[in-house]
Amino acid sequence: MKRLIPLVIGGLLATAVTPMASAESTRGSGVAVTVARFATPDAATKAYTYDPALIAPGAAVMVVATPVRRATKTLLSVYGLVPNRTYGAHAHQRPCGAAPTDAGAHHQHVVDPNQPSVDPAYANPENELWLDFTTDDRGRAVVGAVVPWRFADRRAGSV
Repeated sequence: MKRLIPLVIGGLLATAVTPMASAESTRGSGVAVTVARFATPDAATKAYTYDPALIAPGAAVMVVATPVRRATKTLLSVYGLVPNRTYGAHAHQRPCGAAPTDAGAHHQHVVDPNQPSVDPAYANPENELWLDFTTDDRGRAVVGAVVPWRFADRRAGSV
């Protein structure tokens, strides 16, 4: 069984991406797009790696979040990561920062009143945005997820 290596908060924190603050967001459409290369926190602006052994500086990421009717469709694409490795990726409450915990807890559509959330009624792929993936033999992966809600006024701060 492969061990899940989280990209964002939870267990070992390897990397976080700040898509909602991206200058590449498509204005007025509700679509948020980020294309970036990972860097260490002292040099990062959009894609942060907190464990360069798992995600080397220079590895690339693209995140696209699109509102579709009453849902949100999200696509995550990465390359330059460790080959044949399982990672976890989730939307978080706040933007990435110098410390892994700066991104806060998972963004939840219906927020669990008890934080950090471990209640499966709240911590699940329908109430949170989960983008777990396994890289191929060249360290690449593309994964998508659709959640039955839109971000509206309370958007995620990072993926």
